[in-house]
Amino acid sequence: MTAPTSTEPALPLAEDCCAPLLLEPLTRAQAAGLARTLKALADPTRLRLVSMVAAHYGGEACVCELNEPLGLTQPTVSHHLKILVDAGIVTRDKRGVWAYYVLRPAAFRALAAILGDAGRTADR
Repeated sequence: MTAPTSTEPALPLAEDCCAPLLLEPLTRAQAAGLARTLKALADPTRLRLVSMVAAHYGGEACVCELNEPLGLTQPTVSHHLKILVDAGIVTRDKRGVWAYYVLRPAAFRALAAILGDAGRTADR
C-alpha cells in the first residue's frame, strides 16, 4: 500500500492531548478539537461509512465500493469521506482515479482515552 495522501489527524493522540474528560477540564483548544471529531462522527451516513470501511476485506475500501450499499451518489459519499479524513478518522490513499480509505485506530484510541471511564466516573 502506498503512503496516505491525507494530513495528520485533527485529534492528537490522547497522551499528547489531555487527561480523561472527567478528571481534568479541557482547554478551549482541546474542546474544539474533540468537538470537530465528534461532529464528524455524529452523522448516520458517516457512522455507516466508518463501519463499512472497518468491516471491509483488508480494512480498506474504495469509494466505488461504498456508493451502492449506501444508496448515495459518488460525490455525496466522497463529501462524507472528506469530512472523516479531515477529522483524522480515516486516511485516504489515491490510486489512479480511485481513492481508498482506511480507518485510523489511533483516532478511536484517542477518543476512548479522552472520554475515559465517563460512565463510571459520572456515577460517583
